[in-house]
Order: sequence, then C-alpha cells, then structure tokens
Amino acid sequence: MNKLELVEHIASQTETTKIQATAALEAVLGGITEALKNGDEVRLVGFGTFSVKKREASTGRNPATGKEIPIAASNNAKFKAGTALKDALNG
Repeated sequence: MNKLELVEHIASQTETTKIQATAALEAVLGGITEALKNGDEVRLVGFGTFSVKKREASTGRNPATGKEIPIAASNNAKFKAGTALKDALNG
C-alpha cells in the first residue's frame, strides 16, 4: 500500500474527502517525525512504538578498493510492533 492508497482508505473509513484525509495523515506523520527529532518515543498502544536508534561512528571498507572509509554517526528511526499488531498479523 502506498501513500495515495492509504489516503483513499482513510477517506473511505472516515467519510471525509481525500484532501482532509491527506491533511490528517500528514499531521500524524509530522507529529511522529517531530517527536523523533526531539529524541522522544511515540507509543501507540496496541500498534507499536517508534523510537530513535543512535548509530555510533565506525569504519567501513570500500568493497571495490578495500580501502577503509569513515562512517559518520547517525540517528535512525526504529519501529517495534505491539502485541495487538503482531496478533493481527499472525491470527
């Protein structure tokens, strides 16, 4: 399912227009993004938890030359599925 299909699903389930559904989706995604940028977790009970995983700087290798290259530290988004979501997928 892509973003447009998700917007259409939201619009049909909530009996709103696609424009309103798009705005709602953008608000949710924006809120999650902002919380993660601030270093906060977003817990949606039954669905899952979004968090930030900090990756330390390290050294890698260029596969073509074998030369060592530095890899900068970075923050990555992480999602852990909640029990209800796991049950729905495996039920």
